[in-house]
Amino acid sequence: MQYKWVLFDADETLFHFDAFQGLQLMFSRFDVDFSRQDFAHYQKVNQPLWVDYQDGKLTASELQNIRFEEWSQKLTVSTQELNSGFLSAMADICQLLSGAQELIDALTGRVNMGIITNGFTELQNVRLQKVGLSNRFSPLVISEEVGLAKPDVGIFNHALNLMGNPDKASVLMVGDNPHSDILGGINAGIHTCWLNSQGDEQPQGIKPNYQVSTLCELRQILTQSLTV
Repeated sequence: MQYKWVLFDADETLFHFDAFQGLQLMFSRFDVDFSRQDFAHYQKVNQPLWVDYQDGKLTASELQNIRFEEWSQKLTVSTQELNSGFLSAMADICQLLSGAQELIDALTGRVNMGIITNGFTELQNVRLQKVGLSNRFSPLVISEEVGLAKPDVGIFNHALNLMGNPDKASVLMVGDNPHSDILGGINAGIHTCWLNSQGDEQPQGIKPNYQVSTLCELRQILTQSLTV
């Protein structure tokens, strides 16, 4: 299959997302020694919020504020200041995943590339600029701006509209989350590739067109198909 479009998730698909390191850096700027125990407690609050966000039960703003409410009270700073500080720290430490640069370089000029992310606006453009990739992806579809999060078909349809509504068989969605990236892509009628770097079991009822463990493996598949 020769694809004309490849859409990527951002976090843990193109970019390494080390939330603990980002929180450590952010809290160090408030003179707080943020520990692994602190992180475990933060995740107990944060992870269910992301499920609710993807299910459309929370807005991006609600998620961003609720997850920092306890720390806001402890430090007597606003939840918005803490959230912005966290996203700024994540931009400061951002790194591409292994093989991402090589994959992007191999596809540049041969297919159109876009991003659909449930991440937040404040981080996305800064991060792409920092790694020199801001001109490689269009559209850049951010759930916070659209008001819908993957796996909602609406965010995929929004991206397809921005792309000029290409033949869906010519579009591949690549992501690490089978429930948001892969199921969302399947429901939108496009092909999907699950980046399963942890060797997880495939969830029942979710069948991607491809499953790879590394971006290098994906690059080999795509570059071979583009030469056929």
